[in-house]
Amino acid sequence: MNISNIGNMLIPVVVFMIIIVAVTKKVNVYDEFIEGAKEGLGMGISIFPYLIGMIFGINILLKSEILNHLFVFLKPVFDIIKIPVEVLPMAIIRPISGNASFAVMIDMIKTYGVDSYLGRIVAVMQGATDTTIYVISLYFGSVGIKKIRYALKAGLFADLVTLIMSVLLISIFFGVS
Repeated sequence: MNISNIGNMLIPVVVFMIIIVAVTKKVNVYDEFIEGAKEGLGMGISIFPYLIGMIFGINILLKSEILNHLFVFLKPVFDIIKIPVEVLPMAIIRPISGNASFAVMIDMIKTYGVDSYLGRIVAVMQGATDTTIYVISLYFGSVGIKKIRYALKAGLFADLVTLIMSVLLISIFFGVS
């Protein structure tokens, strides 16, 4: 028995346990399920415009190739502070889009190797950061929060710290290759 079989069996067991608890508490499971589905659909519809706006903005940023020019300009600065400029696409894209940053990570791993210095850095960054701008625009926008200044600053600062710590920790544990 492998792990995927256990996972496939675990989901129906959890659902069955939820139904048993609901029935013992005299909750109409089907009606509550339908009500939850209605709320979820309403939330999905309210989030949709923000999602379209984010997708549009991400595509403009990626297709314009402005990032490539920015990386060439910033390379001397990052060489001085010992952060490889090759990880900048990941550092810039990750706060915006999880899927785009995953594609950047896969591309870097294919180019440099999974056990390479750069491959390890982007893998740590992928796992340790969040899609800050995406989360703020989508979730804050969908519930009507307008004052995002402190949340944005804190999230982007955490992403910056993650970039620095990824480089530092990979350098300490694996050395620069």
